[in-house]
This record gives sequence, structure tokens and C-alpha cells, in this order.
Amino acid sequence: MTTADTSTTAVAAPPAGARMTGRQVAALVVLLASQFMMAADFSVLNVALPEVGVSLGFSTGSLQWITTTFALCAAGCTLVFGRVGDYLGRRRIFTAGMVLLAVSSLVGGIADSAAMLLVARTLQGLATAAVTPAALALLTTAFTEPALRTRALGLNSVMMSSGFSVGAILGGVLTDVFSWRWAFFVNIPVAIAAIVVVPFVVDESRAAQRSRIDLPGALLITLGLFTGIYGVTRVGEEGLDLTAGAALIAAAVLLSVFWAVESRTAGALVPVKVLRKPAIAFGNVAALFIFGGETALIFFTGLYVQNVLGLSPLVAGLVLLGIGVGQIIAGIVGPRLLRRVSPRTMLGVSLALQGAFMLPALWATSDSRWLIPLIVTQFVNAFFSMTAALCFMVIATSSVDADEQGMATGLATQSQQVGIAIGIPLVSAAFTTVVGRGTVTTAEELTGIHVAIGVAGVSQLAVGLLLWLVLRRKSGSPQ
Repeated sequence: MTTADTSTTAVAAPPAGARMTGRQVAALVVLLASQFMMAADFSVLNVALPEVGVSLGFSTGSLQWITTTFALCAAGCTLVFGRVGDYLGRRRIFTAGMVLLAVSSLVGGIADSAAMLLVARTLQGLATAAVTPAALALLTTAFTEPALRTRALGLNSVMMSSGFSVGAILGGVLTDVFSWRWAFFVNIPVAIAAIVVVPFVVDESRAAQRSRIDLPGALLITLGLFTGIYGVTRVGEEGLDLTAGAALIAAAVLLSVFWAVESRTAGALVPVKVLRKPAIAFGNVAALFIFGGETALIFFTGLYVQNVLGLSPLVAGLVLLGIGVGQIIAGIVGPRLLRRVSPRTMLGVSLALQGAFMLPALWATSDSRWLIPLIVTQFVNAFFSMTAALCFMVIATSSVDADEQGMATGLATQSQQVGIAIGIPLVSAAFTTVVGRGTVTTAEELTGIHVAIGVAGVSQLAVGLLLWLVLRRKSGSPQ
């Protein structure tokens, strides 16, 4: 069975009476809650990093590994787990990932050393790599009617995109009111609830035709992404030194070999014919900029509020509410827009506008009165970020066979995770190029923030316009 290709036409208006059943609503709640929690996990410790460092003895230079270890595992293993779910059962992989999340969150919450915390973050990254594509594949197979699927994917995009910003807010609140350890403990009851409820409301799904798992492809893509993300992270911290260069070259070689192997492998982890589809290829490229740019904006907004304006981590978290609200509204409005506008057209336009509404931050000063226009422009930025994410997800999951949903959702989720993982280091490289790596004044830091946000915004604007031109021309070509 092949799903309808909605990437070339506007999503059809829902037929009369197209409503979710009670069981579908219950499944939607469980799966969306898991997606939100996984997205929030990435950033929940960001504003608490200084306190974690003091508590567990992290040096200032090593604090970034709390985030990097999570990102490496989440981005590096997502595609593999997505494909494994096709074979072994997506609900089974989802449940196993939730069990791992509960265990790793307990380990992180009681950690008494830096090594123990990093082990917990590694396991949390693996749990995210298992749960996120499985939940998305279960969502797409549970909602086969196009309008209901688009509505479900719209809500899913809200959870995935807003989870990162809300995670930063939640981390600030939990740290200020309780302790950074509650950033871990809060996951446990949600994970247990999902483990208990999901067998009753979500049907198992797997590929109708099963073949051997492509182990060479899995190894090559995982190692390629690991080394690539490490290299990019190293560039953001230390500049393009020998270690970073070697990692990036190794990643390029591994990913090139992966492409060659997949071209000749029956039952490939990612069939090259899928990657050659314009909608799939360009959609996943767009995801790198959508999620990478948004996470970089959130990161540098935190620096601006705390280091330039001198406000607290809690206030920095609350400033991000504008992003969260914009994403939620877009998640509600977006599916309605897609009934009238092609996702292909809307993808490029939304990405371009996401970048355009990042650029007003270039005029921000050290005057706290700039907070109001910053919140307003970030609200609009977040709205278009969400519509772009929704278009990308509709395109990514509507152009493949039902048997390949785990692969498609794994690829889509991996693009999101890679974008999140490399967005901050890449934009940070522009920041450090301007301000250096030593102690800087407030004025110098503000200049660096202007440059970093400018690079991110202009990149999104340019790529969005390019995608609009390319996908519009290809809208009538076969997939």
C-alpha cells in the first residue's frame, strides 16, 4: 500500500464527519506527550548548567558535554532505531525506549559524579533515538485519513518544536524552585504512564515484508553522524583545529561510503531511490535549517537576557514563552493553511520568513526595553518556524510506502535532531570568530550575538527562497 503523495498538492479539506475516534484521541495524547518530553529533554538542563557544574565538579570547558553526549546519541542513532521499529514492531521499540528513559532519568537524578551524569545523558539520548521515530511512525499509521493525519502531524510538530523552548523554561523553573535534579525526575512518572497506557490505545505496527537489517548501513550512518556532529561541536568550541578537521573529513568519507553501500544493498537502511526524491531530499535539508536556526536563536536569546541585560535564568526562560506561544498557534492554524496551499510552496516561504523575523534582533541594545520588540519578533519567527516544520513533516511522511514509514519518520526525526545538535555549534563559531574565547565585555558579547543571529537569519532566508524556487518548479514532476 502506498500513501497518497500530498507533497505536490494542497492537503484536501476534511470530508464531512472526519473525526477522531476516542481511541485515536487517547493514542494521540500518549504519543504527543512522549514527543514533547523527548524534545524538552534536550534543553531542560541548559539554563541549569552552571549549578550542575558546581554540584558535580564539571569544569567550565566540560559543561557542554552534558548537552553534546545527549545530542550525539539522539542524532546518531535515530535512523537505525526507526528502521529497527519497521522490522521488530514500532510499539515494541517505543515501549523499550520509554523504559530506558525512566531508568536513565533516575540515574541522572541521583548522579553524584560527572561521569554518572554523562552516562545518564547518553542513555537519555538513546531513549530519544528509539522513542521519537517510533512514536511518529505509530502516529502516521494510526491516522490514515489525510486530513486527520495532517491535523495529528500539526500537533506533533507543536510538541517537537515547542518542547525545546519549553524545556528551557521548565529547566529554569525547576532549578530555581527545587533543584536541577528534578529536571531528570520529572520524566519518570510520564514515562511510566506511557508504558502502562500505550498497549491499550496504540496498535502494534511493522513492515508487512521483513528482511535482514542492513548492519553495514546502520554502522556507517551512525559513525558518520557521530564524527560529523563531534567535528561541528569542536569547531564551535575551539575553532577549526586538527581534531575538528579530522572528524569532519572522517564524517565525509563515512557518509560517502554509506551512500555507495546503500546504492548496492538490497533491503538498504535508506534506499537511495527515496533520498533522490526531490521532496524528501529538499525537505530534510530544510529541517536542518528550521531546527538548527531555532535552537541557536533560543540559545543566544538566553545569553542576551542573562549576560547583556543581567537578568535571571528564570526571566530568560520566561522570555522564551513568546516562541512557545507562536509555535502552539501555528500548530493549530497550520493544518488549515495546508488545505489551501501546497506544502512544497509553504515550506520555502515559511523558512524564509522564519529567517527574516530573526533579523530584527540585530538592532537589540543593552537597554531592557528591547525585550518587548524581541518577544514580538520571536513570536512571529516561531509561527513560521512551526509552519515550516509541519510542511516538512507532511512531505517526509507522505511520499513513501506504508512499509517504509519507520524509515521515513526516522530520517525526518534524524534531520531534526542533527539540526538541533549542530545549530548552536555552527552559529557559535561565528560568535567566537568575532569575540574570541577569552573574557569579553558586555559590548563585545552583544556584537557577537548580533553576528551569530545575523548568520542564522540570513542563512534561513536564503535557503528558504532557494527551496521555494526549486520545489515550485518541481511541483509537477513525479516523485
